[in-house]
Amino acid sequence: MQKITGGQVVVRSLREHNIDTLFGLPGIQNDWLYNALYDEPNIRVIHTRHEQGAAYMALGYALASDKVGVFNVVPGPGFLNSTAALATAYALNAKVLCLCGQIPLKTIGKNTGVLHEIPDQLGVMRSLTKWAQRVEEISQIPMVVSQAFSQLDSYRPRPVGVEIPMDILAAKTQQMFDYSPAPSLHPAMDLQSIRESAAYLKNAKNPLIFVGSGAQGCAKEVRELAEKLQAPVVGYRTGRGILDSRHYLSFTLPASHELWKNADVVLAIGTNMRIPLQKWGVDDKLKILRIDVDETSHDVIHSPDVAITANAKEALLELLQNIPGDNESREQQMCHLQNNWQQQISYLEPQLSYLKIIREALGEEGIFVDELTQVGFTSRIVMPVYKPRTFISTGYQGTLGYGFPTALGVKVAKPQVPVVSVSGDGGFMFAVQELATAVQHRIGVVVLLFNNNQYGNVQQMQKNIYGNKIIASDLHNPDFVAMAKSFGAHAFRVENIEELLGRMREGFSHDLPTVIEIPVGDMPNVDRFRKLPRVRFC
Repeated sequence: MQKITGGQVVVRSLREHNIDTLFGLPGIQNDWLYNALYDEPNIRVIHTRHEQGAAYMALGYALASDKVGVFNVVPGPGFLNSTAALATAYALNAKVLCLCGQIPLKTIGKNTGVLHEIPDQLGVMRSLTKWAQRVEEISQIPMVVSQAFSQLDSYRPRPVGVEIPMDILAAKTQQMFDYSPAPSLHPAMDLQSIRESAAYLKNAKNPLIFVGSGAQGCAKEVRELAEKLQAPVVGYRTGRGILDSRHYLSFTLPASHELWKNADVVLAIGTNMRIPLQKWGVDDKLKILRIDVDETSHDVIHSPDVAITANAKEALLELLQNIPGDNESREQQMCHLQNNWQQQISYLEPQLSYLKIIREALGEEGIFVDELTQVGFTSRIVMPVYKPRTFISTGYQGTLGYGFPTALGVKVAKPQVPVVSVSGDGGFMFAVQELATAVQHRIGVVVLLFNNNQYGNVQQMQKNIYGNKIIASDLHNPDFVAMAKSFGAHAFRVENIEELLGRMREGFSHDLPTVIEIPVGDMPNVDRFRKLPRVRFC
């Protein structure tokens, strides 16, 4: 029987877990992996110009598809270059596999100056993942890879890591391996907690539902429960689109501030409700119910009255069986609150006008990737989102520069769907080199580059909070249109908002990236909605 290498065993293990795309950047410690990938026609390798790009693309791929995004990097500096994306994936509960090379097994920890050696790489990886393991023998590869996928599918999804020394990848064997997937594990549901929650909800006069990333897979059940209870559904960043923004019960986070004041029962599904619990207040009249697959998350900020540890979809299906649907419609009341909200945000121009055009251009299926820029901040609280996994956010991690490379991964996962990345000039330059990747692999993302020649949010704070002490926030930029064209991308500069819709549609018609530069000045910010007052007191 022909011998196979460790690299070939890795590739076969990936295929057994239905991986068809890998984002990576080759290097000597991973030579035998890429040799094996060369011989595997069923895995598409998208090679990037920087390790952070590979990791962010895997993140976008995972967030848009709910499939596993895999990235591969060399050890040491290559791995460290990817860690901002790995931290973001951890914050977003994303199914990302970091497949990392390593120096030869016998040299690990010896501090002899082997190429790309760093102290305790596995320890760093474990601090940024749910689970990470090193392969120390070729025979361990299928088992370790299988364990990695089991971890990704079990309980709370978060990134995992597998570290494989270069000599293990190069080793050869005739051994036959069992590539059987390891089982996924899920918590057993406590039916008593379901019944207690149902009792609270049935008797509630002003129920509220908050949703986060843990509810992305149960939009149908969330809507059914909301309509039965006539309970508003609140989503922010990772919860956008779980209930269609056009539904009268759908609210963004700051728009729900008034509802929080009078709520008597709040159900949190796959979210910590960080801002309401920490900023808006809790009193004895408010009953809090939580559904989360991770039992350790229930008490992180505030202990709930009832905690349901379960897969959200399974818990909601059971909960729906225990709740009648005879509540009087609150549509008129909710529409009145929504109209008031629209008046409160009317000062957010030109962001509102830009977001209206973006929404029109994206249509029903399009995907929006936000960034740390004023249009991005505004989108989180005002942009209509129609479906789950169509609003991609950095979440609490707030990773400047994540947006463009993450959007490339989104587009790879959803090639037939329009994908828009909004970015400021500061954030865009973090990963501008991935324009080369997008052109080479024909990844047709449309980038809306809002250029004010500043780290704009930083400069606003310097002006408004620190007495106009402007330092290190003015930027010297290239000619973005000329630069993008030099990569082979399509590029335009839009001087007035009326041109934007046509240019976006033109960009969507190509399979090459399109950069649309939009020169802007200072924009009003959303800070007043980040600091809404406490409305409940113990």
